[in-house]
Amino acid sequence: MPGNHITDQQVRLYMDIRRTHTREAAAARAGLSTTTGARIDADPRLPSQMQTPRGRRRPDPLAAIWDSEIVPLLETAPGLRPISIMAEMLLRHRDFPAAARRTLERRVRIWQALHGPERDVIFRQEHPPGQQGLSDFTDANPLGVTIAGIRLAHRLYHFRLAFSGWQHADVVLGGESFVALAGGLQNALWALGGAPREHRSDSLSAAFRNLDRDAAKDQTERYEALCAHYGMIATRNNLGVAHENGVIEASHGHLKQALAQALLLRGSSDFADLPLYRRFVAETVGRANADRRRELEIERPLLQPLPPRRTTDFEEDLVTVTRNGGFLLRRVFYTVPSRLIGHRLRVRIYDDRIECLLGSEPVLTLRRGRAPQGRAMRGRTVHVVDYRHVIHALRRKPHALLNLVYRDQLFPRAAFRNTWDALIAAEPPRIACRIMVRLLALAHERCCEAELAADLDAILGSGMLPDLDTLEARFAPASVTSPQVTVTLPSAITYDALLSSDAVEVVA
Repeated sequence: MPGNHITDQQVRLYMDIRRTHTREAAAARAGLSTTTGARIDADPRLPSQMQTPRGRRRPDPLAAIWDSEIVPLLETAPGLRPISIMAEMLLRHRDFPAAARRTLERRVRIWQALHGPERDVIFRQEHPPGQQGLSDFTDANPLGVTIAGIRLAHRLYHFRLAFSGWQHADVVLGGESFVALAGGLQNALWALGGAPREHRSDSLSAAFRNLDRDAAKDQTERYEALCAHYGMIATRNNLGVAHENGVIEASHGHLKQALAQALLLRGSSDFADLPLYRRFVAETVGRANADRRRELEIERPLLQPLPPRRTTDFEEDLVTVTRNGGFLLRRVFYTVPSRLIGHRLRVRIYDDRIECLLGSEPVLTLRRGRAPQGRAMRGRTVHVVDYRHVIHALRRKPHALLNLVYRDQLFPRAAFRNTWDALIAAEPPRIACRIMVRLLALAHERCCEAELAADLDAILGSGMLPDLDTLEARFAPASVTSPQVTVTLPSAITYDALLSSDAVEVVA
């Protein structure tokens, strides 16, 4: 019998060469001796086939209970995990060895492979060019992105072409809403320059979970109308079956890994503002798309042309501006210029902003606020406040600042909030309110909010309180002296000379 040092590969090589060569030649080519070649001729089995299976070295710890207790449990509930069976056996048998866990896991795995229930099969699909595009949302909070030092809670809307892998990503500040889907999808299609014949998404259960039947039906009809506007067939995967959307689901991890690596190369995950972060995401996705240029060149001619214009990617509502200087929309109070008090506004609601129209005339755009979720926060109102909208009224009633319901949201920067805390701790409330209102008015009237905030931080850092006269003098407009201009008018004789014949000849 060949020794253990002889491999199956050597034996196969020897047998192949032996068909046309002598034993000596075949053994030399295979790196074997002639004697070993003779043994192989007599017994052509491979070395692995000649090894005796290793027997059990110690007693089977499951022999007494495997057929009588464990197998009936698995037959009754095939989904039982080995750890659950282990816990049950420890309860039934005090002397059951805890060290048998690995043996139990291996035996259960083998039993499930031989006798367990049939499992679902994933059928890989071919994706013709121009046929299918897919959309989904993915949680981007693990990236740890901050805006001006404040953690950004957000998702990414992710679109991908099934054939070429071209992708697009948008930063989404709210949930998986129809507005976010409509805005992100249209941004992707217009960046692509065409539309696939089919658009596939998940069931949008996050968007429909809190809706009644009529509202969910309305969302479904809007989604189908959105796809029809671009000539796409709207499809969805079955609820809870993520792998049916696998082309986009699997690429979420690659997208977020690419963003995480780009953040490491950047050296910081903090951005000065949200537009800068959006541009960072677009550049990162663009670099990934550059590797798919060849596939995209095949797919792009087969895409459908875009319609002349985009369709609606917002929701609309009507609000009335109250005497409080703003309006309430979905448990969020927004301040607006007081000139709009009493007027009825049409509000267009996007994912990250709301646009207010008076009739058909746009009047202002506001950052979108979102009411807190959960039972504990039910009934609470969020305030989106711009101090510029109300500062003129506060100057007439500065003491109203003391108990103002949105006072904390009124301060545009942390320096102003810290100044208020210092003033209210050191001065009577009436004086603290008057000083604070004048500081806000100074920031608004002199357009020096950032510079004033820096000065306030320095003053508070030195243990002092702000001096209004000093600050107002510092940010007062520079006095400009108008220059004295003397205008000398020519006499009428000068014009007569220009009209003389000699002057005409000189000009000619």
